[in-house]
Amino acid sequence: MPEISVMIEAGKATPAAPLGPALGPLGVNIVKVVEEINEKTKAFMGMKVPVKVIVDSGKKTFEIEVGSPPTSSLIKKELKAEKGSPNPKAAKAGNLSFDQLLNVAKMKIDSLNSYKLKNACNEVAGTCHSMGVTIEGKTGSEIIKEIKEGKFDEKIKAAEKD
Repeated sequence: MPEISVMIEAGKATPAAPLGPALGPLGVNIVKVVEEINEKTKAFMGMKVPVKVIVDSGKKTFEIEVGSPPTSSLIKKELKAEKGSPNPKAAKAGNLSFDQLLNVAKMKIDSLNSYKLKNACNEVAGTCHSMGVTIEGKTGSEIIKEIKEGKFDEKIKAAEKD
């Protein structure tokens, strides 16, 4: 089955290039493909996301797989910032609440090395550390230590039920 992989601005796919010309020869309804991509990517508005369209040419059916934006992009979205710090040790790019960190971890858990939300929070905190982003006014390393000590266990357990 043919696969088409593209980076699309979330919620703004169109039948124009790169999708239309790639899908046209495969005989699927391009408008329906575009509508489904826009529906599936709307949670990531304002970001580019990887999208894979898997087409069964014989049946003229398709399946859409939406990847997740990079963790750093989700952090920047939460901060409403354009970029991280050019020198994370000297200058900070912003500060996340722990709830914002949890939100990013929940969005990324399927594409991280972690199967548990607590570990996903550690991974996101590590990315924050390398970007010069603090969490609750503390460095990523300090937050990782507090997560391991169980300081945020109640919030994490509550987020797992959402």
